[in-house]
Amino acid sequence: MEIALIIAAIGLGFASGFHCLGMCGPIALSLGLSKKQQANFHLQNLTYQLGRILTYTLLGALVGIIGEGFQLAGFQKYVSILAGVLLIFMAIFSFGGDFASKIPAINNALLKVKINLGKLLQKSDYSSRFLTGILNGLLPCGMVYMALTASLAAGGIWQSATFMALFGLGTFPFMFAAVLFGNLLNAAVRNKILKIVPIFMLILGALFILRGMEIGIPYISPKKEALKVEKQKNANQNSDKNCH
Repeated sequence: MEIALIIAAIGLGFASGFHCLGMCGPIALSLGLSKKQQANFHLQNLTYQLGRILTYTLLGALVGIIGEGFQLAGFQKYVSILAGVLLIFMAIFSFGGDFASKIPAINNALLKVKINLGKLLQKSDYSSRFLTGILNGLLPCGMVYMALTASLAAGGIWQSATFMALFGLGTFPFMFAAVLFGNLLNAAVRNKILKIVPIFMLILGALFILRGMEIGIPYISPKKEALKVEKQKNANQNSDKNCH
């Protein structure tokens, strides 16, 4: 995977962390974990987080099937430009809050997921924590949709899956800390920070458009020929290692 995509995935996840505290934080705080047994507390918290990241990774793999089709058809640069345009479009709508919550069908799906989450939150075993994380990852969320749109430009199944896994890892510090320390930031501070997130999305969208334009900027918008040379170089290096 390109360095630019790795940075974009982790950066997008980290920027989404404050949004996650607002959307998923209440669920994390409802886990009812007790700090009486520190090891058990941290393991259950980690199990919950891994469930979320697994869902993001699987969603990325599904999106990657489409991305791989575009890659084989030679449309990858157009997909990158389209992903950038969509990211900018979603970022503009995010200035008024999470755009996903404004869609009726998504709100209905959200209600069903919350009902199942409510049942799991009453249990305290590891499998329930893991399933809670998996369902949490399925909650309709504008930031996740932005990440999935960006992962489409990664160009393949494992690339998109890796992009979403890195996105999940980017959200990890905030979500793990939310369970560990409780409500880290009050609503007023969170809302101020959330206003910055769409600006980051606009920048990310512009980067994806530049990437698709292939105008020759190293790491940001390399020409197609340069990417082929880099891939061949990596392939030769791997071949040499296998020979030794």
